Amino acid sequence: MKIINLLFTLTLLLVLFSCKNKKQVANTNSLGTETKNIDSPPLIKIDVVEGLNLGNKAPEFSQEGVNGKQLNLNSLRGKVVLIDFWASWCGPCRQENPIVVAAYNKYRLSNFKSGKGFEIMSVSLDQNKEAWIKAIEKDGLVWPNHVCDFSGWNNAVAQRYLVRGIPTNYLINGDGVIIGKSLRGEDLEKALEVYLK
Repeated sequence: MKIINLLFTLTLLLVLFSCKNKKQVANTNSLGTETKNIDSPPLIKIDVVEGLNLGNKAPEFSQEGVNGKQLNLNSLRGKVVLIDFWASWCGPCRQENPIVVAAYNKYRLSNFKSGKGFEIMSVSLDQNKEAWIKAIEKDGLVWPNHVCDFSGWNNAVAQRYLVRGIPTNYLINGDGVIIGKSLRGEDLEKALEVYLK
């Protein structure tokens, strides 16, 4: 009797071992019931909710650029993007600009886990176009994505992003998902390093 129990236990263990990581699914057809193995259930895709928290999809926007043409955030999809809120009259913003420029120059051609290349979308809270363009040139903000509606604190994009102080920013990945917020000083480079391939 002990030998039969031992053989039964060994057989059961072999069956369980051979079925490890597989699931049985019943598939009934006109000839009867047939089973087949599958490795795992199908993945369910969940849409990311738009919002301003980490893990949310960054709200889309479009605004007029330096040359008068509309620029939109969606055009930068596939790249890691820093949405940077600033103004020419903002002292702390101007002090932060060399750090942002250095990050752009260092990472603009980099490959990230979710995005190829690094871009900046600068949203200005200026009211004076001449002062805005002069500050872009003086601070060497060489990226092409600069927008402003000359409404100051009532800038439509700043309102949508609930901006209450500048400088402030949002870092989004190539899928448009927020992966960082308010990254100032060395925190910007540290965040970009984390997402490098």
